[in-house]
Amino acid sequence: MKFRLKAPYKPTGDQPQAIETLVANLNAGVRDQTLLGVTGSGKTFTIANVIERVQKPTLVISHNKTLAAQLYQEFKEFFPESAVHYFVSYYDYYQPEAYIPRSDTYIEKDAKINEKIDAFRHATTADLLTRRDVIVVASVSCIYGAGDPEEYAKMAINIHVGQKSSPRDIIQKLVLLQYSRNVLDPRQGTFRPRENAVEIYLPSGEEIILVEFEKNAISAIRKKSVALAAIPEMIGAFRIFPAKHFVTPKDKLLLAILRIKDELRSQIEKFKKEGKVLELERIKQRTNFDLEMLQNAGYVAGIENYSRHFSFRDAGDPPYTLIDYFPRTTNGRADFLTVIDESHATIPQVRGMYNGDQARKLTLVNYGFRLPSALDNRPLKFEEFRNKTAQTIYASATPADYEYKVSQNKKGVRYVAEQVIRPTGLIDPELEVRPTQNQIRDLVIEIKKRVAKKERALVIALTKRLAEDVAQYLSDQGIKTTYLHSEIKTLDRPDILTDLRKGEYDVLVGINLLREGLDLPEVSFIGILDADKEGFLRNDRTLLQIIGRAARHLDGKVILYGDVITDSMKRAMDETNRRRKIQAEYNKKHKITPTQIVKAIRKTLSEEVKETADEPSFITEGPKKKLRDSLVHEMRKAAKSMNFELAARIRDRIKQLDSSTA
Repeated sequence: MKFRLKAPYKPTGDQPQAIETLVANLNAGVRDQTLLGVTGSGKTFTIANVIERVQKPTLVISHNKTLAAQLYQEFKEFFPESAVHYFVSYYDYYQPEAYIPRSDTYIEKDAKINEKIDAFRHATTADLLTRRDVIVVASVSCIYGAGDPEEYAKMAINIHVGQKSSPRDIIQKLVLLQYSRNVLDPRQGTFRPRENAVEIYLPSGEEIILVEFEKNAISAIRKKSVALAAIPEMIGAFRIFPAKHFVTPKDKLLLAILRIKDELRSQIEKFKKEGKVLELERIKQRTNFDLEMLQNAGYVAGIENYSRHFSFRDAGDPPYTLIDYFPRTTNGRADFLTVIDESHATIPQVRGMYNGDQARKLTLVNYGFRLPSALDNRPLKFEEFRNKTAQTIYASATPADYEYKVSQNKKGVRYVAEQVIRPTGLIDPELEVRPTQNQIRDLVIEIKKRVAKKERALVIALTKRLAEDVAQYLSDQGIKTTYLHSEIKTLDRPDILTDLRKGEYDVLVGINLLREGLDLPEVSFIGILDADKEGFLRNDRTLLQIIGRAARHLDGKVILYGDVITDSMKRAMDETNRRRKIQAEYNKKHKITPTQIVKAIRKTLSEEVKETADEPSFITEGPKKKLRDSLVHEMRKAAKSMNFELAARIRDRIKQLDSSTA
């Protein structure tokens, strides 16, 4: 299928020029280029037009999950016929495994997996291996290990009507693909036998496949959405992908186990020579337990730490990641487009992932908690990321030096498309500097002016504690206020932003999450507390990004509270005034009257999730007491085998069942 852009409007302002420039450079083989687009100028729409023109699978990387969710929804609207996916870390909570030698404290990995985000990830990889009209909006989790795509594809089961097979054959294959049997309460990644049929709940969480048999052959295949009232569709063939990304055929599993045993022997010898008796016993006990689990079950919690052996890589080789699931040409070059959104923030994040991860794991290895191969379960180094991608567009209102450097050829020609004019004619917001003395009291007065006009406001604080305290103070003043920071769950963040737009809140207080890319046209006022505190949170690029949040409103205004005008404040104010001048002159020349952006409030990502996640159709048969008893039994069984992630997921399912019967 081809990308077909659907939008009720055409490119305007300087969008056409930017689109033509970007497409021409891509067609000419330019490796890196930058789209400098001010807030509200329609960078996402410009990129969507570029994707339609070049017809390439596209990876869009964002530095935070909230913005990624917004981009995902926008691209879904632009390309309703294509496969648009959301790929972020699937943990609602994650405490990595660690060891602190100074206090002799071992911290076991603790995590809560969000099943729906896990389902999004599986839907992503399945479509990347089966079609080309795919857009993946991802966080930097896309540079972390995701299993070998070649083995993942090889392990997939191809079934078709008329194929010689029995329910037993299919079930045996599903077990090898890490599907689990669940008769009473089937969920994603499970199956249940029916009379002369097998019902398979795909790991994407979106569809159920019913395979029917007659006389040792597949007589029918039915595909059904998990939605309650969905009508099954008869299909002739289907490809069933594994339930987990880390899968290995049985013959290769045995070879991988031999490799792990060899590494264990080498590490034991090393600890013997160094006289590390405690570390020797520790690594022997822990690794032998994992090996026993692998031999008996084919899987173990923390299997990703052995990923180098399962993919038969050499020490130091880069891991397989989501990027490896994208198509490549016959000579191995990346055959897809990469877009780095808010590149000034995303590129440093990609650069910084490797070193922190290695420092933590090296300690685990040195003290006998993990084999050295665990070091190769890691994020990509930045150079490896560059090698795995090819043509790249850096999109930002404030590109950093790196983007400008790589978007330039040896002759000094810069590949930069500028997009300063907004289609609505809106100009950048008015700026004002006020002293920090009584800044909160002044803030309340300004906010109440906006509330009286049914407009929204943002307040930018320096710390999480301050954000929460300011939010509480504003609430005490009778202003509907909440806060947003990194401790808010991934799928809850878009809900809070939507509630702000709806008027459930008048003010949102935040720190970093209220900077880049958020589309909030109802926001007319922003108060930046302690704007004169030089640093990452108050440098010129950060300030420009914050100022941009008020650029979608006709009466946008930003107050910077500071007792001095720092160099960062001055640069941000000068750039804003430069853009205001260009925009005003363009409006005058083309006789444009600025108009307020009116944007429909779409369903949030969590609302889309809830439409399928809470379907009562999952509880399909048997009294609820019987179901609960079965789940409790499975939870205890998982805990006994030390599969604590599965036990936690079953525990949450029991709580959900209890609340539905209360």
